Amino acid sequence: MRAVVQRVSSASVTVDGAVVGAIEEPGLCVLVGVTHADGPEQASRLAEKLWGLRILADERSCSDLGAPLLVISQFTLYGDARKGRRPTWAAAAPGPVAEPLVDEVVAALRRLGARVETGKFGAQMQLALTNDGPFTVLVEI
Repeated sequence: MRAVVQRVSSASVTVDGAVVGAIEEPGLCVLVGVTHADGPEQASRLAEKLWGLRILADERSCSDLGAPLLVISQFTLYGDARKGRRPTWAAAAPGPVAEPLVDEVVAALRRLGARVETGKFGAQMQLALTNDGPFTVLVEI
């Protein structure tokens, strides 16, 4: 699994003109990509990493502050543009594999005590955020 994690002061995701998930306070916006070799173990490990990642103010984590997370599925994180001008998505897991694993990341975060908002899997989404820092890291499990 691969995640792009951004420290934000707020973030929201819109589908068909309606906001489907939003955080209105400092927290993390997380784009999650799934590849073919991923399973529930990787989803749990990613959730634990995100919950404890010390990138918020004063090197604290969401678990330290009770800060929210906005988690959005993002198959394009496994795009490969090394050859030619058109990326290939061959490394991205198909929807029937990826969707339950992204759902498991969210469920595992909630079991840890996190407040989690989400996008809508497979939908055309518009993401709005205010990156705080700016601060963005890549996490791979």
